[in-house]
Amino acid sequence: MEPLDTDLEYVINEPRPATPGSRMNALLIFPVLGALLILVFIFAAIFQWDLSDLIDSLIGLLVLLFFAFIAMIFWALAPRTHHA
Repeated sequence: MEPLDTDLEYVINEPRPATPGSRMNALLIFPVLGALLILVFIFAAIFQWDLSDLIDSLIGLLVLLFFAFIAMIFWALAPRTHHA
């Protein structure tokens, strides 16, 4: 009879180490939204769309995006904590 291999090797699955800028990449959504907004204004100027009815909601959206941007900056720059 062969002896049993009783040497146990414990493998701990650790989360992947995040790259330092991985949270900052989430902030790239704001330049994309800005580019889309500029395209809307360009097309409104070219095709003479009337945006006067949308101005109030557009300003509200811009204020909301501003606060979301500030919150995401704090989230992206926050130090990471590792709980064991």
